[in-house]
Amino acid sequence: MKVLLLTGLGALFFAYYWDDNFDPASLQGARVLLTGVNAGVGEELAYHYARLGSHLVLTAHTEAFLQQVVGNCRKLGAPKVFYIAADMASPEVPERVVQFALDKLGGLDYLVLNHLGAAPAGMRVRSSQSTRWLMQVNFLSYVQLTSSALPSLTDSKGSLVVVSSLLGRVPTSFSSPYSAAKFALDSFFSSLRRELDVQEVNVAITMCVLGLRDRASAAEGVRWRNGGFETGGPHPGNQGWKEREPLVGQRRYLQHEARDLCPNNDHLYQALCT
Repeated sequence: MKVLLLTGLGALFFAYYWDDNFDPASLQGARVLLTGVNAGVGEELAYHYARLGSHLVLTAHTEAFLQQVVGNCRKLGAPKVFYIAADMASPEVPERVVQFALDKLGGLDYLVLNHLGAAPAGMRVRSSQSTRWLMQVNFLSYVQLTSSALPSLTDSKGSLVVVSSLLGRVPTSFSSPYSAAKFALDSFFSSLRRELDVQEVNVAITMCVLGLRDRASAAEGVRWRNGGFETGGPHPGNQGWKEREPLVGQRRYLQHEARDLCPNNDHLYQALCT
């Protein structure tokens, strides 16, 4: 009897949290600012919104790639698509990006924060310079974009979507500055969600936590040389080390939090999990 009861409760739990009540028509005409439109998740999110008929402002570091994505979005049916090349390492850029989106779209219904950065070449890992740079790109720029966009999202009763990383939940070796930025993201937006709820501000916040991805760049990013991990050969004490897949998972997964607080963002499952 207890087994049946627990099974029934488990079934009800999963039915509640995994019920897909997303209406594609809700994205038609929605005004979306999407950051981090590079090859991968950002590009696919742009195409997903385009197919659903959203108005888009796209931003990334590389203008040539942005132009290509904009052209593809128009072919997929996006009514309006604009882009702005932006380097989130510059503190003055996030506010300028939001103002550009407001000028072009007249307001925002969705702010989707997807950009990230690894420390530039030449910066020593775990140095104060590297950590400061990573915090600006991977945390402070998110705060700046949110602060600038929140008044418009409040007016539209919109949604804020933050694409984060498993390294913001589970610390691992040789990622301390990056992991610190991702932990900060989780803490900031979890607290902000509660503050908005207390203030009765109807802006949904969704945290999307990506796991480790099976990408060649991830495998090449960690190698052992001269007593530390960097691009190079195998661990000197284990010649078979490079035959394995260090820090690379076989699948990417999405953790969708507080589904009952932000039901309007179910479409992200389709874009991120396919």
